[in-house]
Amino acid sequence: MRPTITAFANSPDRGRGLARDMRVRWALEEVGQPYDVRLVSFREMKEPAHRALQPFGQIPTYEEGDLALFETGAIVLHIAERHAGLLPADANARARAIAWMFAALNTVEPPILDREMASFTERDRAWYAERVPMLEERIRVRLAELSSRLGDADWLDGPFSAGDLLMVTVLRRIEGSALLDALPNLTAYIARGEARPAYKRAFEDQLAVFTNRSPAGS
Repeated sequence: MRPTITAFANSPDRGRGLARDMRVRWALEEVGQPYDVRLVSFREMKEPAHRALQPFGQIPTYEEGDLALFETGAIVLHIAERHAGLLPADANARARAIAWMFAALNTVEPPILDREMASFTERDRAWYAERVPMLEERIRVRLAELSSRLGDADWLDGPFSAGDLLMVTVLRRIEGSALLDALPNLTAYIARGEARPAYKRAFEDQLAVFTNRSPAGS
């Protein structure tokens, strides 16, 4: 059955591929699963019909028959378990790939999001200048640990997996920053993810939403 995902009608990332539906689009492209997209406005995201699918009023959601899912980690795991291509066949390797999915979302992403949110909501606060170095140090520690684990390998644990897919999308939130520039193996890791044909298709599809809906000249 052809699934349907939801995405921003007007994405705040301005077509940079950072909105979380990108993760689901990429996963579906990797496994060759066609899908439909239903665009929702910020107002619609907070209405009862959408909250019935996503109780926190966010995107994306995933609908397939009588199944409705939210949270990108859960959605990507569901896709990976239903289709070949994102999880290894070997049971132990499969478990490790799933562990990397959790690591991307629970260990590496939180400090990155803390820094991002502080820049949006605390920039005019007296404590902001002192808080940012602490936030960035937390990120540096996690990136150094990740860099050490990756080493010279192409991917985190053997072939490309759903763990890499989520980790690349997390790291892209600070792509081009000094935090990543200091770790060339991680910048190369991101580039390998972005070079995958499935990633490119997902990115172009998400970008098309922004470019088709942006006012002329914006």
